[in-house]
Amino acid sequence: MSTPLRFGPELRRLRLEAGLSLKALSTALAYDKGHLSKVERGGRSPSPDLARRCDAFLGAGGELQRLVIGPEPAPAADADTTGVRPSRDPGAVGRRAVLAVGTGTLIDLSLSPSDRAPSADDPLLTSFRTQFDQLRMLGQSTSPAALLPLLATQTRTVTGLAAGATATTRSAAFLLASRFAEFTGWMAQEAGDSGAALQWTGEAADLARAGGDPHLGSYGLVRRALVTLYDGDAASTITLARLAQSGGLPPRIRGLAAQREAQGHALVGDERACLRSLDRARTLLTGDSAHDEAGPTIGTTHVSDPAAMTTGWCLYDLGRPKAAAELLDRECGRLPSHALRTRTRYGFRRSLAHAASGEVEHACTIAGELLGMMPAVPSATVNSDVRRLARELSRFRSSRAVRDLQPALAQVLAPTQG
Repeated sequence: MSTPLRFGPELRRLRLEAGLSLKALSTALAYDKGHLSKVERGGRSPSPDLARRCDAFLGAGGELQRLVIGPEPAPAADADTTGVRPSRDPGAVGRRAVLAVGTGTLIDLSLSPSDRAPSADDPLLTSFRTQFDQLRMLGQSTSPAALLPLLATQTRTVTGLAAGATATTRSAAFLLASRFAEFTGWMAQEAGDSGAALQWTGEAADLARAGGDPHLGSYGLVRRALVTLYDGDAASTITLARLAQSGGLPPRIRGLAAQREAQGHALVGDERACLRSLDRARTLLTGDSAHDEAGPTIGTTHVSDPAAMTTGWCLYDLGRPKAAAELLDRECGRLPSHALRTRTRYGFRRSLAHAASGEVEHACTIAGELLGMMPAVPSATVNSDVRRLARELSRFRSSRAVRDLQPALAQVLAPTQG
């Protein structure tokens, strides 16, 4: 039996059991009554978003959502869960290059290896650490494609510095090179190249192990889980995130992994598992030991309460847009003004939650401000929510605010549509 013919009668049965009229349900979900009537009669196919909201509002425990989305798939049999992928990108570093690149890179710097063995407080290594912090800040207001060549060069340079360093400082240099590689992978994903993102993440894990830190390499699992999350692969997201939560890993890595697992559960409507993961993340990320990091902070540095922000993110996917909007309103108000990339990421999710709650004009106001930022910080991942917002707003074509927003929406989405 087709999806509309199965979903419609089940929706009607649950609605009547709840003692709700079609009008009451349409008001609660901010959906047109006529549209819901056609869905119930099997004349229209329900969207995944509608299924999530009906499921959450009627307390169906995921049954309605599974009729549309299907059961949670198993991860691919050949899924690589190590966090490392073979490097095919000639710009990537590679394990052998880690050992071979040193002399050539140092010559490029007009320095010999013997002259350039950094001490514990070596000014060159300190300079690169400062550059990393600056580049990460620059990533908040610059096109990822523009940053990628510079990041690749800096990764090679710091790797070369590590290969030519003394034993006492080699570890610190390799670990810094690992962070450069990991951030390069994030910018590659933002530029829309998931393959390069995975390759750079693998290089980051290799470099971390070369620096004597097996834990930092495990963060690659969290990064890989982000790639699968945006691909809509909930099963692989959950699997990768769980692997990054072993007891021997630092609390911050486990906390970030628990957040990613929660997002995977939210994609398939498993509210109970999602909330359990969020509780675990909150505990891990707020403990004193979560901030005991010698190097640059792992994960976001601009979100003051990552667990709260992720909760707002998940609530939308769980079909609870009003609760999501309230939480995202609060947390987005705490973001620094210069963090344009972070503001657009969570801001569009906030706009989406308001639109799904029927607060169309407010959603358009939020989106209008964010669309003006997008030329400065284009993002393949943020565009996924922009597309969802465009679909959500298409239900309200009679709204003047929606009509006024359409040209700006189309301008942002035009390069990604085809």
